[in-house]
Amino acid sequence: MLFPPASCSRLIVKIGSALLVGADGEVRRDWLAGIAADIAARARAGQQVAVVSSGAIALGARRLGLARGGRASLEDAQAAAAVGQIALSQVWAAVLGAEGLTAAQMLVTLDDLEDRRRYLNAAATLDRLLSLRVVPVLNENDSVATAEIRFGDNDRLAARVGQAAGAGGVLLLSDVDGLYDRNPALPGAHHIARVERIDGAVEAMADHGSASGMGSGGMVSKISAARIANAAGAHLAIASGRVERPLSAEARHTLFVAERAAPARKAWLAGGLTARGTIRVDAGAAKALRGGASLLAAGVTALEGRFGRGDLVAIVGPDGPLARGLAEYDASEAERLIGRRSEEHGALLGYAPRSALVHRSHMALL
Repeated sequence: MLFPPASCSRLIVKIGSALLVGADGEVRRDWLAGIAADIAARARAGQQVAVVSSGAIALGARRLGLARGGRASLEDAQAAAAVGQIALSQVWAAVLGAEGLTAAQMLVTLDDLEDRRRYLNAAATLDRLLSLRVVPVLNENDSVATAEIRFGDNDRLAARVGQAAGAGGVLLLSDVDGLYDRNPALPGAHHIARVERIDGAVEAMADHGSASGMGSGGMVSKISAARIANAAGAHLAIASGRVERPLSAEARHTLFVAERAAPARKAWLAGGLTARGTIRVDAGAAKALRGGASLLAAGVTALEGRFGRGDLVAIVGPDGPLARGLAEYDASEAERLIGRRSEEHGALLGYAPRSALVHRSHMALL
């Protein structure tokens, strides 16, 4: 087992479209029954499991006869999702029910997990369902999501769900068995079994494609998901689902190791996907932030985006993404403060300045 119950009381399992739906557009029911049996075994051992299930668009596209698996346009995807989600939920209820388990359906949008109040509501619902030994089955609400406001893949959704549920582990079952140092189709590709820290070298290994052509998430989205999960203190594994009973099989996989859990609010900030702007900082400021300091204007080199006070912003250092936090100023005010020392701010703004552009209490390092 990748996450034994003894070390992971709550587990999120994400299942990709290519695993759940066969080439004929129908559910691979026998394989899915094996997943249900594995979940039941883990439940008996005391582990609480939630499932993030892809497949609604693929199932709906088959029933509607839509081209490109229902992804030719946003409208096709929304229509396919609306039809397919009913079929998907019925299948999950049946296979889990056969194991004596109760299934619950939760459809969420990006806004549900990016807005703090709605995030807390979703987290409370997940907690109650899991405490009642129900198996929540989640999916993005693709029938109402737009191109601009959506996760776009269930890898990052699974990581965000893991964060909301307080899970110790997230398992991404896919058509690949983990991370390779290059596209696994290329000669000499080397499998990476364990990642202690996600850095530029790890990100460079990611292949952008989805091997099946049915799903929407490639290795880039999986590494992004690992960042979100690890920031919340959850380990994340990428494993192949191209085996029977993948939750109990000893199969090759890649494990992204979480160092420690962040406070809940900071974990939510670190996992945010919809930053309204970017603040670029110099090496000195980057070093200070890593040491626990707030972000001061003196170390800022550039701003991007039109954000307001309280909006989520990304902070980027010379070596790449560094932190996320809530802006203390709007973009027009912050622009006037770039590179200026704190004692100059009052004269520049005409009022008593705040202590920082982004305060350390409202910031999460990546």
